[in-house]
Amino acid sequence: MMSAPRSEPESTYAWLRVLAALAIMTIGGAGMYSMGVALPLVQADFSATRGDASLPYTLTMIGFGVGGILMGRLADRFGVVVPVMIGALGLGGGFVLAGTAPSLLQFSLAHGVLIGLLGCSATFAPLVADTSLWFNRRRGIAVAICASGNYVAGTVWPPILQYAFDTVGWRATYVGLGCFCTVAMVVLALALRRRPPALEASSEIKSFSKNERPLGLSPNALMALLVIAGVSCCVAMSMPQVHIVAYCSDLGYGAARGAQMLSLMFGFGVVSRLAFGFISDRLGGLRTLLLASSLQAVAIALFLPFDTLISLYVVSALFGIFQGGLVPQYAIVVREYFAPREAGVRVGIVLMSTMLGMALGGWMSGVIFDLTGSYRAAFLNGFAWNLLNIAIIAWLLMRALPARDRLIPGT
Repeated sequence: MMSAPRSEPESTYAWLRVLAALAIMTIGGAGMYSMGVALPLVQADFSATRGDASLPYTLTMIGFGVGGILMGRLADRFGVVVPVMIGALGLGGGFVLAGTAPSLLQFSLAHGVLIGLLGCSATFAPLVADTSLWFNRRRGIAVAICASGNYVAGTVWPPILQYAFDTVGWRATYVGLGCFCTVAMVVLALALRRRPPALEASSEIKSFSKNERPLGLSPNALMALLVIAGVSCCVAMSMPQVHIVAYCSDLGYGAARGAQMLSLMFGFGVVSRLAFGFISDRLGGLRTLLLASSLQAVAIALFLPFDTLISLYVVSALFGIFQGGLVPQYAIVVREYFAPREAGVRVGIVLMSTMLGMALGGWMSGVIFDLTGSYRAAFLNGFAWNLLNIAIIAWLLMRALPARDRLIPGT
């Protein structure tokens, strides 16, 4: 009875969980961003083409996305600690096996199955969904803080990994990173043992009986549109994130400069994520999503005319500011239009689509580079996908404007 108040929404304990989730997501993010830095080294080590060397990243993101659904379902049923523990073992084993892989195929499988499917997937969708269940009034900023771990990881890991790769080699770095991820995540998972506040089943059913057709669509139709939107926005997002290091190397600026730009993107992405979290608490998920998507399109377009060193630093910073708030808004939209009891699996599905978009875009950009010999067409491809995302979200927002009463306050 003494500990019951700690389980209340918006409580001090709820905010402590956000901090623990932030730390776990930051650690797990190493699984996503290691390939962005290691890409040139892996390509040289295995004597592969740029497209083939991009495959491990693609498999990681596919595994990350599909695993998010599995981990979300496990979190819905058993609590978030179970998927986090699985993730700790998956990341640890995946990095060790990838670091000792004798071939690109084995390296790719370690990335896709262990690091992606069983590893870092447990450090994103389940934590975002779990966080959304602990907040009502401040859900936007709470989810944004939690999801910022993804970008904190993108800020801190690239320079650390680049230094370690240059010092001890990418293989030794992978093995050491695997050991660290396992130990740190197991310890942090202990802070998440308490499950979210229980919802009265009858109250929940009553609340959502009028929401059987969110935005006038069937739940599956709305989910399908959100999935397409998630894929399209992240195909665009992946071009700079995955290939900026290789792009800088091709321009003669060196991999270290590219790693700094990648870190800059994610550093400003953290600021963006927090800012858009505040905005979404006031405007709602769909409006905020449209704003962020439009700004990302502007940033991608700026990469086309500017390729000097200083301008690339500036555009990378702008890209981080503009696109950082995109992905968390999908989770906010899901929580606004679907039942809380479905949070884990539905957030997992929609975030899976964003990971599939990252996977597709990372691979597609590498193939376009191999075919054209430059990244210009790849940037144009990303911009076109971004326009598709804007069109979908704008259409959903048009349907939402006269149907505001379909939103369920306080869910």
